[in-house]
Amino acid sequence: MYKIAVLVSGSGSDLQSIIDAVESSYVNCSIKAVISDKPDVYALERAKSKGIETYVFDRKVYGKNISEEILKVTEGKVDLIVLAGFLSILSEKLIKIFSNKIINIHPSLIPSFCGNGMYGLKVHQAAIDYGVKFSGCTVHFVDEGTDTGAIILQQVVPVLENDTAETLQKRVLEEEHKILPKAVKLLAEGSVKIDGRKVYIGGV
Repeated sequence: MYKIAVLVSGSGSDLQSIIDAVESSYVNCSIKAVISDKPDVYALERAKSKGIETYVFDRKVYGKNISEEILKVTEGKVDLIVLAGFLSILSEKLIKIFSNKIINIHPSLIPSFCGNGMYGLKVHQAAIDYGVKFSGCTVHFVDEGTDTGAIILQQVVPVLENDTAETLQKRVLEEEHKILPKAVKLLAEGSVKIDGRKVYIGGV
């Protein structure tokens, strides 16, 4: 069976969307580990309640060595690493070992409102301040840059005149919870082909 590890830093709503997709048999995979760079986040409780193995590598303790610890848990043991609101930067070594086997969910339509320092409500506030009519979310492969990997899936969300960062975030999250499990499903089924920056999806 296809095996994944999910990396988290917060409440874990994107993680929950994957758990739900697995439990409903929408995604045929096994979540072998949930790894957090912060202790006491709710994502860990979500995993523990389902009997999923959890690991905490506190970034205040491990610093730049987090990736080495993640490798110990994942190398040779999982087929895919999913970043679901994970805020620490992964090392080039880990990214090379898991080349095209790490995906991330970002709360905008990349290449807009992404890159260093763009996470959480900052992304949605930037979209509102710029005056865009549409935002959304993106699932992409992780490479050595920040939000620069090849795009797998995107979903568009309208930006309303009375939106705040919080209301826009809520609507974008609803779409994140759909396309992240879908991306895992496609990868587990072998339906994703990569050619440079272009990603081709079979049967979609």
